[in-house]
Amino acid sequence: MSGTGAGDTPRPVIHRNSLREQIAGALREEMMAGRLEAGRNFTVKEIAELYGVSATPAREALVDLGAQGLLRAEHHRGFTVPELCWDDFLEIFESRVLITDSFYRQFATRRALPDLTRLPSLRRRADAAVRAARAGNLDVMVGCDRRFWQEVSALLGNRRIEEYLDWLRVQSWMYAAPYLRALPTLAGVCWDRHPELVEAIGDRDLVGAHRIICECNLFTARLLAGLAGRPLESVTVLGLLTEAAAGEPLPVPVEPPPAAPSPARPSAGSAIPPVDASGAGASSGAPAESGTPWSARSRQGDEVGRELGRELGLGLGLVPQPRLGPHTRFGRRLSQPRLSEPPPEAPQGRPDPHPAPGR
Repeated sequence: MSGTGAGDTPRPVIHRNSLREQIAGALREEMMAGRLEAGRNFTVKEIAELYGVSATPAREALVDLGAQGLLRAEHHRGFTVPELCWDDFLEIFESRVLITDSFYRQFATRRALPDLTRLPSLRRRADAAVRAARAGNLDVMVGCDRRFWQEVSALLGNRRIEEYLDWLRVQSWMYAAPYLRALPTLAGVCWDRHPELVEAIGDRDLVGAHRIICECNLFTARLLAGLAGRPLESVTVLGLLTEAAAGEPLPVPVEPPPAAPSPARPSAGSAIPPVDASGAGASSGAPAESGTPWSARSRQGDEVGRELGRELGLGLGLVPQPRLGPHTRFGRRLSQPRLSEPPPEAPQGRPDPHPAPGR
């Protein structure tokens, strides 16, 4: 809220990131990175003990994730991470492609261009996403990639669609993470052409930006179809993506891009490498050194990823990230520091109106 105090002195707007939001964010990124795998079941009490908070913010966070469809509430059993299948991914992927394609055509039809005031922030996000992708650290990559596409979606000027696209991307990572974690190394496997998209947007080249997004989506479809052992032809929007990536005529905005020549971009074939039978995707960026064992490259990627995560302030800072053991439920980590919680709104001694379910 904003207002005035004594003497009509303006008050600054205060945005508070609550424990509820922090815990929900931590669990969401755990699921995106595959550290909280499908089928994992846990209770409010376990999450509260894991993060060192009371049951109330833990319950609220779990209920929020359940309302978003990212967790499944089970009577007397707590919450379970849902398992997404290939058909789920196809629906998620098709929704994402159709929304971005229709918004490009809307920009062209209404003779409008996106607001570019967020371009500096978008460039920073692109740089972070590229570095994370080339480092091959999945834990950092999911956060950087999500934040980059949040900035891109914000250019659409529609908050509801922005939030819906983010929700779809979270689920895309939830499906992809187990396959990516099974690879010996991720350095150079994932898409890393984020700066090219930023430059196309900055040049007001909507045709080029739309083509790069379609190439990114086609790259994702080919990669995951290969890793999951599914036919690429089962992707319902494959024709739409192939048409755009191949440079077929598309609606052109009224304000054309600058006449100055732009650097040539790779063709769709070279930008989207196939996946071999073993499931290891070819590099979309600088290839890894062939003389370096994959285990050494993996360790190097982990070190770069951790450094990048500290530099960017990824994660929650205050809320510790859980590290899951081989058990069927969460393990307790008593050495983790307990968070300082905000003062309770209800008077002390008043019973909790939403008691945690018994275990």
